[in-house]
Amino acid sequence: MAHDGESLRTDGGRAYGGVLGAFPYAARETDSWLFRSYVVVAGLAAGFFTLIFTLALIRLLGATAGARFSIARAFVILVGLGAVAPLVTPVLLVARTHRRRITRRRGYEFGLALAGYLFLFSLYGLVLAAMPASFELDGETVTRPPTESAGLLEPVVGALYALPAEFSLAVPTAAAAVIVGVHYLRR
Repeated sequence: MAHDGESLRTDGGRAYGGVLGAFPYAARETDSWLFRSYVVVAGLAAGFFTLIFTLALIRLLGATAGARFSIARAFVILVGLGAVAPLVTPVLLVARTHRRRITRRRGYEFGLALAGYLFLFSLYGLVLAAMPASFELDGETVTRPPTESAGLLEPVVGALYALPAEFSLAVPTAAAAVIVGVHYLRR
């Protein structure tokens, strides 16, 4: 069965064109205000992370210009994809759902928005969990902020500080798994 671009369009010609077009399409088609806010925040965050990782890769390419292959280059690309892909996944899922006119359970978009926000905050949690108690930066010893400065989030920050740095990647991984779980449970 051949699929051309027109045969998959079941929305009367209002389909989006690629990842960038999915953002305004999902925001237009959803009834959830929380999800609309997530579309905006996720778009800005994905753009920011894409810019940061692109600049890091350009700098790394300049530093390793003579190397045919650099594991550091592959690592920057992998980390960049690991940060951006889960951010845009809820938007792409909702855009696809509306484009194909698939009926989902009530709360599907709301749940994906909550899971997407959880992932965004988990990236900050990754930074907290990976941060050593003290480190040297430009010849100065820097210590991480005390948990008391986190206010209401003091228990969460304390738990992230207590997490061994080797397991810090588990924080966003678990949050990305929540996105997948919400998709499968609420569809």
